[in-house]
Amino acid sequence: MKYKESPLVVIIGTTASGKSELAIKLAQHFDGEIICADSVTVYKGFDIGTAKPSQNMRQTVPHHLLDVADPAVGFNVAEFQRLANKTIKDINYRHKLPFLVGGSGMYVDSVIFGYKFSKPVSLQQRESLNKMDLPELLLEAKRLDLNVDAIDTRNKRRVSRMIETGGFQPNRHAPGYKMLQLGLILPEETLEARIDERIKGMIDNGLIREVQSMSNRYGWEVEPMKSVGYREWHSYFEKTKTLTEIRSEITLDTKNLVKKQLTWFKRNKSIHWLTTEDKFIESVDLITTLLNN
Repeated sequence: MKYKESPLVVIIGTTASGKSELAIKLAQHFDGEIICADSVTVYKGFDIGTAKPSQNMRQTVPHHLLDVADPAVGFNVAEFQRLANKTIKDINYRHKLPFLVGGSGMYVDSVIFGYKFSKPVSLQQRESLNKMDLPELLLEAKRLDLNVDAIDTRNKRRVSRMIETGGFQPNRHAPGYKMLQLGLILPEETLEARIDERIKGMIDNGLIREVQSMSNRYGWEVEPMKSVGYREWHSYFEKTKTLTEIRSEITLDTKNLVKKQLTWFKRNKSIHWLTTEDKFIESVDLITTLLNN
């Protein structure tokens, strides 16, 4: 089907909310393709702990921006935005419907709000900051009078990035898409049960082997190893915590991540939160209206 404008359907949701399952059903119904907006699934090799779509899912519906980054090199939101916009245009050009699907708020927002980012920093400055430890970086940020309260001060990369950009915040501009933003939110008890089931499934499917392989290959300081589902295992391999303790820690960290995701998404007043029991039918009606207008 050829569209008058460049349409984009965005499906937003927390970890374990079911957004990927819904996106696949909708993409099949509307002859669409999925762009994954996740800050960890972009990395090669990080599969089980990210609940990365299986090969069967990818054969059912084309998925984009998975496995595009080298963990040793890193990745950032500006690069994601560039690749996502290029992919959306390509999908539209082929008269397919693009679905931007994910739970990484900044990655999603970079596309839907058309963020303009600061220029890249010099390699020399980045190498200098990389040699500093976190307390030194925080002192440097304080010296520069930067508002570190706006970021996660436990994340060395975030503090470094603030110093690199001088505290620059991305500016917004219209991205040029005819857009519908759908949000998935589940009752707390239902979501907690899904999180518990998901973590159990990851461990049963070989998460421990994956973490050991990735940590041996890249160490614990690369960005994806700092994400929920990976960072907690450091203590396990150092034999200071048991499997039961690690599992409980991942569960708690996942629930805290969900809270942060909801706080982020609720600032966006353009999201249509799906409220009916049959979210597929509700979504089909909304998407059909978008495409016919």
